[in-house]
Amino acid sequence: MQLTPEQDAIIHADFDEHCVITAVAGSGKTTTLAWRIRHLLAQGHDPRRVLILMFNKQAQLDFVKKLRQVIPEADTKLPEVRTYHAMGYRLYQRFIQEGLLPPMNMTPLAEHEIEWQIWRTITQLAPAELQDEIKRNKKDHVEAAVKFVDLCKTTLQTPEEVFEALEYAAKYRYFLEVFTAFEEWRQQAQRITFADMLYVPVKLIHHHAQARQLVENKMDFLLVDEYQDTNEIQHLLLRYVAGKRARVTVVGDPDQTIYEFRGARPEYILNRFAEEFESPREQTLSCSFRYGHRVALLANHLISHNKGRKDVLCHSHRSTPDTGVHWHQSSAEVEQVVAIIEQHLQHQGKLADIVILLRVWSQSVAIELILLEKGMAYLMDNGRSALASKEVEALIGVLALASGELSLATPEVRHRAFERLLRFPHIGLKDSLMQPLCNVLAQRNSGYGEILENWIDKDLIQIQRMKLQRTGRLWTSLLNGSSAASRVSDLLRAYIEQTELYAGLRALALTHEAAEEQIGRVEGFLRYIESVQKPLPELLVHLRILREQALKPRTELSGRGAPLRDALLISSIHRTKGLEWPVVIIPGLSDKLLPYTLTSGRSGITAEYIESERRLLYVAMTRAIKGLHLISPAVATDGMGEVHPSRFLTEINCGLCDELGAALYPATSGTLQLSHPLTGIARRYAALLEVSLSSSQAVSAQAGPTGGAVWACTEVVHAIFGKGKVIAEAERSFTVQFEKNQTMEFSKQSAHLYFSQVN
Repeated sequence: MQLTPEQDAIIHADFDEHCVITAVAGSGKTTTLAWRIRHLLAQGHDPRRVLILMFNKQAQLDFVKKLRQVIPEADTKLPEVRTYHAMGYRLYQRFIQEGLLPPMNMTPLAEHEIEWQIWRTITQLAPAELQDEIKRNKKDHVEAAVKFVDLCKTTLQTPEEVFEALEYAAKYRYFLEVFTAFEEWRQQAQRITFADMLYVPVKLIHHHAQARQLVENKMDFLLVDEYQDTNEIQHLLLRYVAGKRARVTVVGDPDQTIYEFRGARPEYILNRFAEEFESPREQTLSCSFRYGHRVALLANHLISHNKGRKDVLCHSHRSTPDTGVHWHQSSAEVEQVVAIIEQHLQHQGKLADIVILLRVWSQSVAIELILLEKGMAYLMDNGRSALASKEVEALIGVLALASGELSLATPEVRHRAFERLLRFPHIGLKDSLMQPLCNVLAQRNSGYGEILENWIDKDLIQIQRMKLQRTGRLWTSLLNGSSAASRVSDLLRAYIEQTELYAGLRALALTHEAAEEQIGRVEGFLRYIESVQKPLPELLVHLRILREQALKPRTELSGRGAPLRDALLISSIHRTKGLEWPVVIIPGLSDKLLPYTLTSGRSGITAEYIESERRLLYVAMTRAIKGLHLISPAVATDGMGEVHPSRFLTEINCGLCDELGAALYPATSGTLQLSHPLTGIARRYAALLEVSLSSSQAVSAQAGPTGGAVWACTEVVHAIFGKGKVIAEAERSFTVQFEKNQTMEFSKQSAHLYFSQVN
């Protein structure tokens, strides 16, 4: 094995001190650590006193496989390789045996069992004024409460402290009672959740000296992978198991911390480990064997804008082939995605080479539809087609009503369709009022609007009568005027506007993110409808064919009942941990999706939040082996306002990275003359390869697309107030500090009329 100097230093380092290793993406980390364990055992260390902790089951299996490759001798006993939760499970059982914890059924509660119990608890404890909303949006409330309970178990903070830290709205304070009641039920039923495998043992160890004595100082050496995604419970467990005896090595990359929603914080690998494990040796794996110079340069330029990080410059190994970087600025995003795929296939590539990485799942709607239309096989990493969403079903129902198709359907089909329509947006009827109305509608083949307008029930209140009458008039308008609409998308947008659909979705969703996901699915469907331009009857047939294909088991798409092998993957960036693909496509590089700023009501888009979003893009870009495709919009207006290219595209200096990255192939030395202005990152990168740079322009210019959002810039110029600095940002506004410390807030919607960027 040919090692880099960094790998060699890690493998052969002494084992008598703690160590923190910063390993960039694709740096051969698994191989390096396996050889370090081999060296450790060769020094005579007892494998029974060596423990290796991995992030998840797949990482554990991969590391055991690598260890056996590196240590092939059958008579050599390997150390234990466990996940955190497997270790917690074992400790839990030990504490039960010792009488420190009560007996439990150690099979974790299934997800549906947790959701059912929390739903029962919500119905008992939620305030009376929320009960109707909760019944209408059962799933959203249950998911949010389950998430809150889980997050409370990633830390030893009190539920009150967690609630305040997460900035929940005051009306959801009943979640605190839900947590307490759920825990009382769980303990009485002698059941545990997956999170309890760590939470309960660590909490016991923290407060109970006898439990601590059973755990600490039993190991000589601990190795922990993916430490950047450690939360407080995992960090405390490591600290207690190590005690004062074990030498601990943690490995990770602060720039790849992307699981904050699970309680992870980069501070554990950046600061906390060094504070609590005395004077650790710091080492790096900064050389990537995955991607070429262009991607490395892009990634370095991007992540250098983060302050909460360790200044490690990732660079491509000399043996790593070039990775092409392609920047597409297009107003037809999904068509651009298809063009990239078709070009790859024309060069004898396979669909399975490709991954499409999304910031939010709602982006998949238009992409799925066009892939189905083109007959391109795909897999959804979350296992659920966006075309099965209630939003898409309801919109197809609107079109079926407008076309008159519902008049020809069976009563059963009509009943289901009208139920969906009356809940999209929800007009506020309980099931006891909704079902009789839908029964009457289902038995009729015309006059649906009039039925709503004239519907009488003694239990209806005034606001419900008004909503029924308004909806009835809208249905009548749809039936009478659908043919007059110039485009089907115009009909749908009119329906959305007249029903105030988006306001309704925002009002009923438990979280802002959930509301924006729903709205995003609607907008994705509309974008596809606009691109198809088919007459309404033909469009309905087309959509149903596509939806039927999308909902087939993925094995059927192969035509032989076998697992689908040559299919591209649609995944979220959060699911890409430790993975790589020949071709990576990242659509949606707008200042609404990356960084994700569609969070209505967010108290402020903080610097820490932007850093977190920047890390997501960093992780996404560094998955690519042969080709990276970045797709950003031209400045345009969608259904929710003006769309600008992502501010991150200004930061990556694409032109410079492309020119310098190309010039470094084949390996060169001496001085390179570049046409783009230089940056400190570019000079440092070239110096690592013993190359110096020169340019006719000494100062770096912004390399982002034209038309970037002014509020994403540090310095701006106002037509009246002159130069200023952007000091804060919210969803729909931003704050500028002008000379003499004058501070003013401005609307994003009209910013282009008064502001320009400082060149």
